[in-house]
Amino acid sequence: MPNDAPPTPSDRRVAAVRAFNRFYTRRIGVVGQAYLQSRFSLTEVRVLYELAHNHGLTASQIGAALDLDAGYLSRMLRRFEQDRLLQRGPSETDKRQNILALTSAGRAAFAPLEQRSRQEIGAMLAALPEPAQEAVVGGMTTIARLLAEQPSRDWHSRHPAPGDIGWVIQRHGALYAEEYNFNHKFEALVAQIAGAFLTEHDPKRERAWIAERDGVRIGSVFLVHKTDDICKLRLLLVEPSARGFGVGKRLVEDCVAFARQAGYRRMTLWTNDILVAARGIYRAAGFKLVSTEPHSDFGPPMVGEEWELDL
Repeated sequence: MPNDAPPTPSDRRVAAVRAFNRFYTRRIGVVGQAYLQSRFSLTEVRVLYELAHNHGLTASQIGAALDLDAGYLSRMLRRFEQDRLLQRGPSETDKRQNILALTSAGRAAFAPLEQRSRQEIGAMLAALPEPAQEAVVGGMTTIARLLAEQPSRDWHSRHPAPGDIGWVIQRHGALYAEEYNFNHKFEALVAQIAGAFLTEHDPKRERAWIAERDGVRIGSVFLVHKTDDICKLRLLLVEPSARGFGVGKRLVEDCVAFARQAGYRRMTLWTNDILVAARGIYRAAGFKLVSTEPHSDFGPPMVGEEWELDL
């Protein structure tokens, strides 16, 4: 008899992943035996890629990196040798192992595959508007990071580039609406602050930082002038996918270090009591809460807070 029970959240997630797998494998052309209209399968191309981009590999290292059965990989490597695409040499450190390398014929066979792959991926992305390209790349990066056994914590901060200020406004508006139900007035305030910085800031006394990981923006913070002695920390944001890696803490530390270098004697900031994680970062950095005031400027009732740090 058919199962009439409604699908559970787990069932829906599994179905969504399977649907995506079917879509994406069709989209990049890996359903058939050949890959990129070549004589090689996808797995064979992956092995060729490892050999083309890494030196001194052994068969066991390739098998571990690609999670391939040893017997299957051994047969594949023998075929590569028979086709004169692969050569073996003795290892200087372990006489039981052979070092694998592509021959000139192997490199010649792989080169057009790499070029074709770049062209096809470039064409796929070019068909999308710039924000959609960023969303696709960001989504793929997030999937890889979350499913990795050891998620990457590597990130860096940099000065804003063209398009970054618009991203700051968009992400503040979208993220705070999603997480705290803020209304359009909050996004308008962010746009006012960020727009003023973009058109009027003094680079000697004001600065903004964009946090980035694997080419994807994951956070921001601004330091702006208030008086000759006082500056303001504004627009601290950390994407949900980057929380827990110390991004917010480092961005605030960068602000404090720059403020001291610029000659300010005090830093202030305004936040709200519902932003618990941000308040924890400010408190850990040495900020002190100096005043509070209830308001509902952004929709939900909350308490606005003024914090200060003596530099």
